[in-house]
Amino acid sequence: MSKGTVVLAYSGGLDTSCILVWLKEQGYDVIAYLANIGQEEDFDEARLKAEKLGAKKVFIEDLRGEFVEEFIWPSVQANAIYEDRYLLGTSVARPCIARRQVQIAQREGAQYVSHGATGKGNDQVRFELTCYALFPEVKIISPWRIPEFFNRFRGRKDLMEYANEHDIPVPVTPKAPWSMDANLMHISYESGILENPKTHAPVDLYLMTKNPEDSPNTPDVLEIEFLKGVPIKVTNVVDGKAKDSPLEIFSYLNEVGGKHGVGRIDIVENRFIGMKSRGIYETPGGTILYQAHLDMETFTMDKEVRRIKQGLGITFSELIYNGFWFSPECAFVRDCIARSQENVEGKVQLSVFKGQVYMLGRESPKSLYNEELVSMDVQGDYDPCDASGFIKINAVRLREHHRLQGLSGSKK
Repeated sequence: MSKGTVVLAYSGGLDTSCILVWLKEQGYDVIAYLANIGQEEDFDEARLKAEKLGAKKVFIEDLRGEFVEEFIWPSVQANAIYEDRYLLGTSVARPCIARRQVQIAQREGAQYVSHGATGKGNDQVRFELTCYALFPEVKIISPWRIPEFFNRFRGRKDLMEYANEHDIPVPVTPKAPWSMDANLMHISYESGILENPKTHAPVDLYLMTKNPEDSPNTPDVLEIEFLKGVPIKVTNVVDGKAKDSPLEIFSYLNEVGGKHGVGRIDIVENRFIGMKSRGIYETPGGTILYQAHLDMETFTMDKEVRRIKQGLGITFSELIYNGFWFSPECAFVRDCIARSQENVEGKVQLSVFKGQVYMLGRESPKSLYNEELVSMDVQGDYDPCDASGFIKINAVRLREHHRLQGLSGSKK
């Protein structure tokens, strides 16, 4: 008798293929679910493989459009970046994937969901918090946290032996000595030889971006148009090529950024569960948009509003990284950030060249920039004498601090 139906987040790789067969051995009916979020994948082959391994049903869901519009665009509006460097490509994809997994489970009457995330990483948290938030009654099977599973499969060698015993197709090409996760927004690389933080990334590691040294000697000049903090059109000023749908815009920025080697970082970051990890990331399109949006936002947003919004952006980034996309606090922060973007409108021109993004100019009907007011050649509606009182008022605190406590803090 079946123990019930489980929807497995399936990649077609060795780990989740073994998990699929193992779940069947434990007495579950398995529905395999594969999300298309822009990764290079032979989806037809993955479907056939899952069916051959005994999946009751196979769902291959194209989530690229909603991934861009509902997850990447809010991150662009927020200038979301974790610990000053990581643009959250994996973090922002997980709630998109897990949401559809829950929808399939509810539609198919499945009591369980399962995934192949390890017991040491952030993804287990991101998947499961999303599932519990959207389907509170769900039961989650996480094999890499079940002793019977992780004691049996202590590494790739054990998985390969299990695959051979159960006629699970295995990769015919040698596995790279690191793990990789790819989607429309980025590719991440970690573990294996990269676990030594001193080890340099091999030159053949990067798949999404060209080495800046080998990139073209002529820049691409782009014009990106924003409305309410979201890109609505990108135009290549040199060849006139233009894109105006969300998926096409982001894909084209990936293409241009990748050609010029934009968006590579090699960092050590703090995982939510308490350990530091080394990660290498390629985020070409996301890096271009981060710079362009930052420029337009500064151009059109009030200084004090932006100061508050910057703090909200940091909070939002941490919530995404830690797996709380579908929490009430994250919904509140997203709403606040969206409100701040109402006047972030206009066009930015930039150059993409040799691994860098250079701002060239900007224009906006909502600009707060007053050329006459700021000009050194025109006095405009500003009296320089007012600055004397402004400076003296701001100096009161400093003068009193020095008078009362200054000597105690000075060198003897």
